[in-house]
Amino acid sequence: MKIMFICTGNICRSAMAEWLLKYKIKERKINDIEVYSCGIYAEDGDVPTWEAKKVMMDEYSIDMNKHRATNIVNSNIKEMDLILCATSRHKRDVLRIYPDLEGKVFTMKEYVRYDREYHDKIDIKDPWGYDIETYRSCVAEIDECLELLLDKIQ
Repeated sequence: MKIMFICTGNICRSAMAEWLLKYKIKERKINDIEVYSCGIYAEDGDVPTWEAKKVMMDEYSIDMNKHRATNIVNSNIKEMDLILCATSRHKRDVLRIYPDLEGKVFTMKEYVRYDREYHDKIDIKDPWGYDIETYRSCVAEIDECLELLLDKIQ
């Protein structure tokens, strides 16, 4: 199974989701899942924000220094089995660019039926430009979605 995460710049949400899911599948010794990420407006080669790198290192001991952003048009999106977007707007943008991917594109929360009173029902909000606590909250939300995702696909 090939899974791709999508956000705006591929330097926060989708990057953290990619690296965290790779960590989780390695930890669970799952061999049949490949994980990718890209951004609708990503600048190819951009590095993750320092806050994203710090939170991933502090919370999960994951080093994201090798991550480089990929723009959606330069990605391998057409090879994916499942495409998970940070927001409903990203989902709309993906389907506008690649209408033939209908049925494979969801928001992360939509796909795993994530429903928590204290969070947005569909979107994972962009932490870019906010403080480190906002990043911690964002990655905790992504982590919950990834746990539900692994439960769903296993």
